Amino acid sequence: MQTIASMSYGSANAVTPSDTAPVNCRAIYVGGAGNIAIKTSPSASAVTFTAVSVGSVLPVAIDGGYIMSTNTTATLLVALA
Repeated sequence: MQTIASMSYGSANAVTPSDTAPVNCRAIYVGGAGNIAIKTSPSASAVTFTAVSVGSVLPVAIDGGYIMSTNTTATLLVALA
C-alpha cells in the first residue's frame, strides 16, 4: 500500500463544488480549510468530512460522484487523478 507522501497524480483540476457535476479523481487537495461533502459514486450516500485543514490531501476516490456544494465549506479544491 502506498502512503500519501509517495502517491503521484497525472492530472490536477480545480473543482467548483456542485451537487450535479460529476467528478472522477483519486484524491482532493484542500487549499482553504472547512468541510467537504462528497458522494463517491452517483448512487452513494453523501458523506461529510469535517474540519479538513489547509494543505490537506484527502485520499478519496470519486468515480462519477460529486464534490457537493451542499455542506461543503472548504475552498480552493483541486481534484487529483
